[in-house]
Amino acid sequence: MSPRKRKLASNSTNGEIAVLPPASLADGGCSPELLPHQVSQYFSARRECPQRLGDSFFDQPCIHLAKALLGKVLVRTLADGTELRGRVVETEAYLGGEDKASHSYQGKRTPRNAAMFMKPGTIYVYPIYGIYLCMNISSRGDGAAVLLRSLEPLLGVERMQELRSVRRKESRRALKDKDLCNGPSKLCQALAIQRGFDRRDLAADEEIRLEEDPSAEQPHTVVSASRIGIGYAEEWTTKPLRFYVLGNRCVSVADRQAERGSAGT
Repeated sequence: MSPRKRKLASNSTNGEIAVLPPASLADGGCSPELLPHQVSQYFSARRECPQRLGDSFFDQPCIHLAKALLGKVLVRTLADGTELRGRVVETEAYLGGEDKASHSYQGKRTPRNAAMFMKPGTIYVYPIYGIYLCMNISSRGDGAAVLLRSLEPLLGVERMQELRSVRRKESRRALKDKDLCNGPSKLCQALAIQRGFDRRDLAADEEIRLEEDPSAEQPHTVVSASRIGIGYAEEWTTKPLRFYVLGNRCVSVADRQAERGSAGT
């Protein structure tokens, strides 16, 4: 009997609008190089996935990653095999170090924020108000990470509705599609992103991944605005480190002043 063939497993901080071209395919998560960062215990072997974003995509400065994530597709595979998809339309950059809004301000390390100091592409999930969760992705730079703030639902909308209704008191009325994931805790609810996803490798995890959007044919316009809910951060409160797709109805908060002020740039 002939042997079977084996498959090879393979920073500007000024308010602005920028037009970004559609990104080309990343390394597909198949790069064998190990980055000189701590590795989480949750990291697993890679699976071949042509459109999956791999290590080289995440290994870039925080502001660059925050912008590059716009237009990418977050894919969540549930235990029953259901696939949920949403396009990233809004992010926030948290630079660590001198960024007073960052959990890693002045290099602070705790068990909670450990993922911020792991290799680029590590998921950082933390609770707010004791009951809601937010998902971040570590970038290049100690303690730097990008908050996923809003998604545009693409696939599995009915399941997202069900997942959101579990936490909603007024669940008799279905949410509009645009309101399913238009906030950091909302998107975590809609995609069943739980605390256990903290410290996982987004470039290799089997339950969640980021992909290129094969349907993206036109460049999108990116607005830079101040971040939301960080009034405690003093001079960092107004720095334009929030990025969103201009005109997308799933953006959580549109900053008309930032849009007008950047219209000529």
